[in-house]
Amino acid sequence: QVQLAESGGGSVQAGGSLRLSCAASGTGSGMYSMAWFRQAPGKEREGVAWISRFGPTTYAESVKDRFTISRDNAKHTLSLQMNSLKPEDTAIYYCAARESGPGWSSTRAAEWKHWGQGTQVTVSS
Repeated sequence: QVQLAESGGGSVQAGGSLRLSCAASGTGSGMYSMAWFRQAPGKEREGVAWISRFGPTTYAESVKDRFTISRDNAKHTLSLQMNSLKPEDTAIYYCAARESGPGWSSTRAAEWKHWGQGTQVTVSS
């Protein structure tokens, strides 16, 4: 199994950048599909970016061309580079993992079985 821990959140002004990291521990983290979700107060948890164990990526329309997801299987880390941040990006960001398969880009949070504790991102105008 895999355990996840996010870091890198903080407060920035609109237009700024942040880089989130997710450290994976346990056995076989390189075998998992991984993703970033976020949740703002009063809203459902929504998918932001996904990456398969083989490298392909996909993004929510709201963050496309601004965010980049990447993974380093040798270092057991997942990253989310966030540029041109907007106030509507404010949320708690969660790292998620699931067994590799066709559901690697699933938007359904319930299908993801491993979660970190989350890290707060606040973007002010």
